[in-house]
Order: sequence, then structure tokens, then C-alpha cells
Amino acid sequence: MEASTKQRELTGEKAQRIIDAMRTSVAARGIAGSTFEHVSREAGVSRGLLHYYFGTKERLLVEVVRRDSEIRVARLDEPLANAASVDDVLRVLVSSLQDMLDNEPGYFDLLFELFIAGRHNAGIQREVGELFKRSREHVVEILRAKENEGVIAPRFDLESVVAYLFSIADGIAIQVLSEPDKDFESVFEAGAAAARFLLRAK
Repeated sequence: MEASTKQRELTGEKAQRIIDAMRTSVAARGIAGSTFEHVSREAGVSRGLLHYYFGTKERLLVEVVRRDSEIRVARLDEPLANAASVDDVLRVLVSSLQDMLDNEPGYFDLLFELFIAGRHNAGIQREVGELFKRSREHVVEILRAKENEGVIAPRFDLESVVAYLFSIADGIAIQVLSEPDKDFESVFEAGAAAARFLLRAK
């Protein structure tokens, strides 16, 4: 059975302990220093269990980022469903990014490290591509409903607009995390203005 299939079978409290332990280890040691020995000890499970379900630490990292991405995208559902204007939509998107940078910057550490790992591993690269694809598709689905309601009127096809917005968010995240003492308020304003242009053609 493929490792990716085994991942989906491990659910419940034990799985969450493993996910949390990997996230904590990478934040403290980076991917290179995060061994199954560290993760299994911190999660209170056997190292053999991690090998059985995930095979490699990179595949475990994929699972960590996948679960975190699903949670973060799902958090957009209700506030975007209640958005009555383009500015409401932008407030939701910008505040979500700012909240992640302020309170959960480790998510970007994991994502960027996983991206780098994927540059040297075709299997991991495919997994990362699927993560981005699923996240984009979820946001496209939400914004499609806003388009049907007349709240937004994208200047280009919505899939391309969402891909661009993801790119803006990731790029801003890299800069904010690289220069923590710099004031990026005007950068967020510029990003919001560009997004407003793309989301409201009329």
C-alpha cells in the first residue's frame, strides 16, 4: 500500500499528537534536524508507527501542511459567505494572512521548507502541487458564489485571479518573516488595491 494511502488511515488523537510533534520539531530544529526519533518521542508513539504510516519525514511534513492548509482555508468559509462587498472580501483575506503571520508563522516555515524539499524530490513536488491546487480550488468555489451573487466581478478567469492572490500572499509572507522589524502596512494596502482591481471590473 502506498504511503500516501496509509496517511489517510491514521486518524484521531494519536494522529494529531504526531502532527503536532512534527510541527513543533520543525519549528525548533528545521526539517534536517527533525528525525522520526524526535517526533515519536514527543508524540509518545513508536518510531515504527511513523515509518509504517508515513515512510519518510517529508511525507509526514506533507500531512502536517495538508491538515493545516485545510483548517486555514476552511476558516474563510463563513466570513466570505457573509461578505457583501469587494471590500468585505478583501478584509477577510487580508486579516486571515495577517493573523497567520502574527500567530502562526510556523505554517509558512513548514510550507517553504516543504517546497524546497520538493525541488529535489519529484514525489514531494507532486504532493505540494496538490496541496496548492486543493486550496486554490476551495477558495475559487467560495468566490464563485460571491461572483454569482454579484459581489465580485473578476477581470480575468477566477482560477487565475485566485492563483495570483495566493502568490501575493506567499510573497508578502516571505518578506514579513525575513524583516520582522519592518512596517509592511503599506505593502498590505498595495496588495489589497491590486486585488480590488482584479476582483471588481465594474
